[in-house]
Amino acid sequence: MRSTLPMIMGFALAACTHANSSIAYTPYVPPEEAAWFKFPDEFPDTGKQTVPGVMAVAIQLAMDDFLPRDTKPERDASPQDVCLQQRQSWDVKASPGSGDIIWVDFSLSDGACTRGPGPLMDLGATYAVDKAQWRILAVRSLR
Repeated sequence: MRSTLPMIMGFALAACTHANSSIAYTPYVPPEEAAWFKFPDEFPDTGKQTVPGVMAVAIQLAMDDFLPRDTKPERDASPQDVCLQQRQSWDVKASPGSGDIIWVDFSLSDGACTRGPGPLMDLGATYAVDKAQWRILAVRSLR
């Protein structure tokens, strides 16, 4: 009986490691590259935006569904397809709804992904996020 306990624990740890392998990796520059960076004494007023924490969490939850961090274009993807799979190509609008709903809307940024056969229209999605339980209630996709 004792010899099976380490084996069971080993399988359990391996399962936990595999389950956590999908956790997003936050890229940092190497310390020697970051050494030159200095924070300003205060943020500049120009362009500064405050995003309430509840909105930030709703946006991240919706973005992780809309365009997961590990999304990679196919080998033969067109430049336009590569552009559409980059998070910075999308603008986000977030708005409180009734009750515990937060609306999160993704639309293509002006001037983004302009290479291709013609103008891109009707792309994006709108999410209804439940901020009480942090779940996506519904998605209306325009893609």
